[in-house]
Amino acid sequence: MSLLILVAGILLLLFLIAVLKLNAFIALIIASLFVGIFKGMLFPDIINSIQTGIGSTLGSLVLIIAFGVLLGNILSDSGAAQRISWVMIRFFGVKYIKWAMLLTGFAVGISMFYNAGFVILIPMVFAVAQSTKQPIIYLGIATASALSITHGFLPPHPGPTAIAVIFNADIGKTLLYGFVVSIPALLVAGIIFPEFIKKIVANPPKGLFESKTFSDAEMPSFGISFLTALIPVILMALATVSELILTEESSIRHLLGFFGNPTTAMLFAVLFAIVFLGIMRGRKMEDLMNKSSSAMSSATMIIMIIAAGGAFKQVLIDSGIGTDMSVFFEASTLSPLVLGWLIATIIRIALGSATVAGLTAAGIVQPLVASSGISSELMVLSIGAGSLMCSHVNDTGFWMFKEYFGISLKDTFKTWTLMETIIGIMGLIGVLVLNQFVG
Repeated sequence: MSLLILVAGILLLLFLIAVLKLNAFIALIIASLFVGIFKGMLFPDIINSIQTGIGSTLGSLVLIIAFGVLLGNILSDSGAAQRISWVMIRFFGVKYIKWAMLLTGFAVGISMFYNAGFVILIPMVFAVAQSTKQPIIYLGIATASALSITHGFLPPHPGPTAIAVIFNADIGKTLLYGFVVSIPALLVAGIIFPEFIKKIVANPPKGLFESKTFSDAEMPSFGISFLTALIPVILMALATVSELILTEESSIRHLLGFFGNPTTAMLFAVLFAIVFLGIMRGRKMEDLMNKSSSAMSSATMIIMIIAAGGAFKQVLIDSGIGTDMSVFFEASTLSPLVLGWLIATIIRIALGSATVAGLTAAGIVQPLVASSGISSELMVLSIGAGSLMCSHVNDTGFWMFKEYFGISLKDTFKTWTLMETIIGIMGLIGVLVLNQFVG
């Protein structure tokens, strides 16, 4: 019954958006109510679940998105994003610019949460696309694929780190194996796949990205431009390293942890950009703030839709649909590597959250791992790959990609969802091959 309710809820959501052309925010709330009612939740519980989902999603994302929009706007409006893109184009050449975006996304993604990395790199994607006349989606998928792979495979990201703890896996080995498994996933999802979606046209919200073309004299230097864009990455990386090498009582670790928090890091980067890309280059604070306010207005609906996606996800969790779906697989005789991947995939489809899918799947298969002799580190990667599969309308990442690039629901499935599925499949293949050598 849970499966039927889930399918019906998703079909209703698609009908409301694609056929009736209802705003996605309203459609997601209606779908949340539908699932809660037909799953037998009490009306007050449904409302509480929706409010909890919105609150928890916005609580962790709204400041990151807001500061990310401000930083991106300053980077693009000052010419810094264009300067970075020019240097990348000269170094890699237009022919290999997709590789530049892929490697940039991977480097940023290692130490930065997906959402923070996404909003930081978006203006660079737009700037590079404008300078090279390459399709925005073509470069955007290359960048997003790298960020997604680091999110699903590599500690210290929350998902793989938490799963590693459940399996008592070695974090260092998990990271090393994760790099190996990432290579084929990056090549297929970030290099080969974008070649098939070049004709999909992006329409980013007006005001979100400054499309002005700057002369060489108008742009800041590459050093200050690149440093500004990398400040959040540097701060988060320092915080991550401090957690690995310093004790919990260390005051330095606490200080770096504060500045390396995604919200604090983004705020510091915005302030740095205001000073060094704005004030010190002769811009008036009033002008900077007016431009930033315009960009923030463009991002309002993005934030609201992401929040509604969080509400839908929370109702699916609180209604018990995820638990019902996972019970089917508890008695399976499949290899733990395949079983963990499959359960994570099913829960990912049902709930939308990669982290929840990974942790739930790990809890189900954990008793099987000790007796099977399977590498704990490979189990982490297998489940991580499954947790990225088939991202769709109940995943906030799906809506972020759709709204930032301004594409239709259909095209989001053809780009984002397919990219995530390719990563999940290639991740499993990589794990199974690597198991022949280290299992």
